[in-house]
Amino acid sequence: MVKVLDSSISFFSEDITFKLLDELKTSAWITNTITNEGMCPGNINYIFCSDVYLHKMNIEHLNHDTLTDIITFNYCEDDLVNTDVFISIDRVKENADIFKCTFEKELNRVMIHGVLHLVGYDDKSDVDKQKMRAKEDFYLNLQ
Repeated sequence: MVKVLDSSISFFSEDITFKLLDELKTSAWITNTITNEGMCPGNINYIFCSDVYLHKMNIEHLNHDTLTDIITFNYCEDDLVNTDVFISIDRVKENADIFKCTFEKELNRVMIHGVLHLVGYDDKSDVDKQKMRAKEDFYLNLQ
């Protein structure tokens, strides 16, 4: 059993106006995901922003000149998950249309995708991508 330390899951917006529908429920879901994976939630910040904002970060911090839906900064120590997660709401909206799902489902998938990276999952190979997608689906169904 994993002991949950004092943690803080916070939600912000940068350069856009955006607010989650139910921050408490989302925080509990993220906490549950982290503890189910054998880690402890620490200080976790989700920052919702535009494509322009995240693209600039992608260039400055990762040297990638591409649009992305998420950038996750890993500040984890041992089994304590600490992070800043930046999510492009523009990208999530477009991907929801492409994947023919609701905006909320795609946003939750992206949010939990970032967490799964922090607890040890990767998506570099096809096999890893399948494992990651299965975990995403598992946690989406627990919401």
